[in-house]
Amino acid sequence: MFFEIPDRLMPGHPFPMGATYDGQGVNFAVFSANAGKIDLCIFDAAGRKEVARLPLPDCTNEIWHGYLPEAGPGLLYGLRAHGPYDPHRGHRFNPNKLLIDPYAKLLSGPLRWADALFGYRLGSPRVDLSFDRRDSAPALPKAVVVEEAFNWGDDRRPCVPWSKTVIYEAHVRGISIMRDDLRADLRGTFAALANPRFIDHLLKLGVTTVELMPVNAFMQDHFLLGRGLRNYWGYSPLSFFAPEPTYLSKGGLHDMRMAVRRLHAAGIEVILDVVYNHTSSGNEKGPTICFRGLDNASYFRLVPGNERYYINETGCGNTLNVSHPRVLQMVMDSLRYWAESYHIDGFRFDLGATLGREGAGFDPGSGFFDAILQDPVLSRLKLISEPWDIGPGGYQLGNHPPGFAEWNDKFRDGVRRFWRGDSGQRADFAARLSGSADLFNRRHRKPWASINYVASHDGFTLQDVVSYTEKHNEANGENGNDGHSENYSANWGVEGPTDGRGILELRNRVRRAMLATVMFAQGTPMLLAGDEFGRTQRGNNNAYCQDNEISWVDWHAAQTPEAKSLTAYVGRLITLRHNFEAMQAQRFLHGDELEPGIRDVAWYDERGKELSSDAWQNPEARALTVQRANTNGGDAIDIVLMCINAGHDPLSFIFPDLLSTWYLLLDSAVDETLAQEMRDGSVEVQGHSVMVFANRIPKALR
Repeated sequence: MFFEIPDRLMPGHPFPMGATYDGQGVNFAVFSANAGKIDLCIFDAAGRKEVARLPLPDCTNEIWHGYLPEAGPGLLYGLRAHGPYDPHRGHRFNPNKLLIDPYAKLLSGPLRWADALFGYRLGSPRVDLSFDRRDSAPALPKAVVVEEAFNWGDDRRPCVPWSKTVIYEAHVRGISIMRDDLRADLRGTFAALANPRFIDHLLKLGVTTVELMPVNAFMQDHFLLGRGLRNYWGYSPLSFFAPEPTYLSKGGLHDMRMAVRRLHAAGIEVILDVVYNHTSSGNEKGPTICFRGLDNASYFRLVPGNERYYINETGCGNTLNVSHPRVLQMVMDSLRYWAESYHIDGFRFDLGATLGREGAGFDPGSGFFDAILQDPVLSRLKLISEPWDIGPGGYQLGNHPPGFAEWNDKFRDGVRRFWRGDSGQRADFAARLSGSADLFNRRHRKPWASINYVASHDGFTLQDVVSYTEKHNEANGENGNDGHSENYSANWGVEGPTDGRGILELRNRVRRAMLATVMFAQGTPMLLAGDEFGRTQRGNNNAYCQDNEISWVDWHAAQTPEAKSLTAYVGRLITLRHNFEAMQAQRFLHGDELEPGIRDVAWYDERGKELSSDAWQNPEARALTVQRANTNGGDAIDIVLMCINAGHDPLSFIFPDLLSTWYLLLDSAVDETLAQEMRDGSVEVQGHSVMVFANRIPKALR
């Protein structure tokens, strides 16, 4: 210690929450409605020895607070809460258990599993009704007081319009851990995101927005460590304010800020995948590490009339009680902290349906949504929900309030089924190409509300969608019982890797057709990191616990001629999307006439004839031509034509009677850049491929 610890704390203030350094000392404030006393515990610089235990001297409006003069950044601390241990009434106070400050901005390291972490005696016949008196401090990471100052210079949010947005979903560790061109101590950290090579890769692709999988400090689950595995994805939060310690290099918290600043300088936004639906403490048999020990009855949703047990709509043992005003305040404070202290541009909410639950179930007018949408900071950011959970009525795709986008798994499944050749898919495929208007065209929402993807972290990679018919999750140690069994995938002749030239060519064509569909559909396209060059997870569709080469992005594989070709192809797709507003997500299209004979959207068969109602219902039809048009902000009209053949054999397409001249911009069946003039009135489209035409050639292809 570099200061003398007093015998007692000064009263301090109930705001702001957490530990706040003011230049002369540190103010501590923590919520608990049901505690009788809360102690501040001070530790030595190594975090091993508790050197002082001082009660927070005052409580205002259920906020316990105190002030420690002369303390400053680097101070390690924890909390202990006194109160009733009465699980049947929802109370699980145990002052023998050190607790993480819910507002901690930095943790000293990882949690180390020990029996003492549990508030009850493991092995007792009374289970969680028993009481454990061992001190848990040696096993728990300590909160660290931080200094927030950082020179942001002229940093500005890119504020990419939703209609121009192309998302790249990445994992902080996985995206860089295999990069030999980085120093070993930087791989797998925020610092690697600031590397010019990574930023150049994003710019060459044309993506505008990086969506990072959870970066909050998270728990390494005991059952995974017992199998020799690790929590890789990070959906098990220890803290809602502190970054994951293993993602920090020697630059500490500023590594993340520098990464955001450099990405912003390149015009690239940063979105965080955040988890506010549950905590890492599990059900009633889980450890006491934070919220359970501070005020279990307030922080969690408990079963009415039997408060010993937790409502579990998340599948993770507990559900955070965001209906409670102080818990909701904590979530809002966390979001604003990331937005203001780290200049984050938006958030993707894991199990967003859970956050919208009130007493009667999911409500698009819930307090959570209302709080965000009225907030002057958060309401201006990009907001994305994962629109489901496992609770009753948990599937809420399309039902979120205006201002939110949603992950669209119907797009994912529909596109996979169409290109796999399933029967009766043409009408659904057209709906997905049209921004899923059947789901989102209400309450003045825009097509960008549909986040369109064929692969994400959760499920097969794109390469595996065309390489495996069945999931192969043996490495997870769950006897293949985890992960979705229906992936709407196909191996096209051989399960997994093959040297068969015909199979590889077919897989490549299907993969390229799916990528074109994602980029040219109305809505917001999302690309899974590594799909641009064929990353595989060896058939594992639930790689949450694979912190190894199954999940990591292999940059060596990205250097093969085939991988480079696919990467260049993805770049061309995104370039075309950026160059034609008709391919973007400005508004839903209804077939309105822009000039004689030209509508904003029209649908044809391969003969150039408009599709009739009966034709839409033809279950074996796998060919489609869609024409979209846009005034491009002036008098000139851009017209784009997509000829789509999901059948196995080549098919002759006749152009609709719209123009005498078309320019071929893309043939997904070939590699070379195309910009040739077409006057013949028809074209042959290869099986499992897309050809795209327009009435002009963009500068990017000239």
